[in-house]
Amino acid sequence: MKVLVAPLDWGLGHATRCVPVVKEFIRNGAEVELAVVPANAAFFREVFPEVRQRIAPGYNIVYPKHGFNMALWLLKKSSHLNAIIRYEHRYAEEMVERHGYDIVFSDNRFGFYSRKAYSIYMTHQRRIAFPQAFAALEGIGIRWHKSLMKHFDEVWVPDIEEFPGYAGTLSHVDGSPVPLQYVGLLSRFADSDAKTISDCGSETSKASESGPSILAIVSGVEPARTRFEKDLRETLAQIPGNHVMILGKPQSGVHTWTEGNIEFHSHLPTEEFSRAVKKADWVISRGGYSTIMDMAYLGARCIFVPTPGQYEQVALAKDLASAGYAVHIPAQDLSAGALEKAFRQKVALPAPPRSDILQEAVKKVVTRIG
Repeated sequence: MKVLVAPLDWGLGHATRCVPVVKEFIRNGAEVELAVVPANAAFFREVFPEVRQRIAPGYNIVYPKHGFNMALWLLKKSSHLNAIIRYEHRYAEEMVERHGYDIVFSDNRFGFYSRKAYSIYMTHQRRIAFPQAFAALEGIGIRWHKSLMKHFDEVWVPDIEEFPGYAGTLSHVDGSPVPLQYVGLLSRFADSDAKTISDCGSETSKASESGPSILAIVSGVEPARTRFEKDLRETLAQIPGNHVMILGKPQSGVHTWTEGNIEFHSHLPTEEFSRAVKKADWVISRGGYSTIMDMAYLGARCIFVPTPGQYEQVALAKDLASAGYAVHIPAQDLSAGALEKAFRQKVALPAPPRSDILQEAVKKVVTRIG
């Protein structure tokens, strides 16, 4: 049985959450290949050096300079997005015809399905978040997303079925045009010996007298990614203590250097990344959903600074902050003072439930197709 796994290329999060999916198909005896773009090819070579990669079309998304223009920008780019969706569908059909895949697995790639293979679509964002001024249009977004889902044989949601789960109203939406199942939290750290959230929440701070240890994770698409890196550099330089920044550039290899009180890493392999998170007092990141799932497994205290205009991240950060699970700082408010105030808060993500939901879902599909 051959499986082609294709993650969306809007940041590295879609790639990282596909790791447990790939592992589970391999455990069930499937021959797995990856449809990747150059930006995430290096990450997958690190994690799955023996898995063949196919170069897939990218969405090539560059966010607007000002986040508040995102809604209008999406409308302006709709023809480009529709063209990519049509193109990636033709690509998927060609790959199935040429290489004989039995299953095509799409992580949020809207057009990556084939009529000649069993097609699975995975998304946590069944409700596409809109800014408050356009909230009335969310119903249209839900219907549009459902119209895309109907091309697939089933939909997987990386969350728990009980509301609110970890993605709240983003993942819990009534109705689906095809069979749908929740497959639990998906993280590349699910098999690690990560400390539990309950341990993290009850322990006293590991901060030294010189100040807390902060791990800053830079991610996302340009130009917001570079702006976030710049803001973090300037802010952490003002915070006493020794800090670490991971720049999220696996394509650049693994390079380490120090500037002032900050140790920089262009990228960290999975195990080293895990150790860095566990060592830190606080983790600062954008707060994309894949990051949230990873941090839940690693037991991190989190400060989320959503990408301006990326309303999914804004909604997640606000919901988690309201529940006392994490700290939310809007990007325009990021400062040394805001961080020092955040350090006084007691927050903890809920411990991820231990389950074999993903294993059951993969086994069910393999048994059906096999």
